[in-house]
Amino acid sequence: MQVQFNSDSSVMGTENVAERIEARVREKLARFEDRLTRLEIHVHDENAHKHGHDDKACTIEARPRGGRPIGVTEGASTVDDAARKAATTLSQRLARHFGKESRHKHDPRPGKVM
Repeated sequence: MQVQFNSDSSVMGTENVAERIEARVREKLARFEDRLTRLEIHVHDENAHKHGHDDKACTIEARPRGGRPIGVTEGASTVDDAARKAATTLSQRLARHFGKESRHKHDPRPGKVM
């Protein structure tokens, strides 16, 4: 599974932040790793130069093999908290998605008997 990390200039986009957030997200979504082709993690400060409560946001988009992307966005006062919340929400959505997928698979129709 490929992971891409993006941040805007108002968030400290150092390697340390990227590595830390990527490791936490990978850990939270590890059970889905073989079913996903790619994860995109975006962190940003919603009101850049102003300081405020819950102004950091993290968006994570997961791309299931052969399926449509599933994305979530969560906000918090730090990028780490926002990423943690987004990973938890995405984990729940992926569990529902893959659970429904396995429940709705049908056996191929048997051939007609003549």
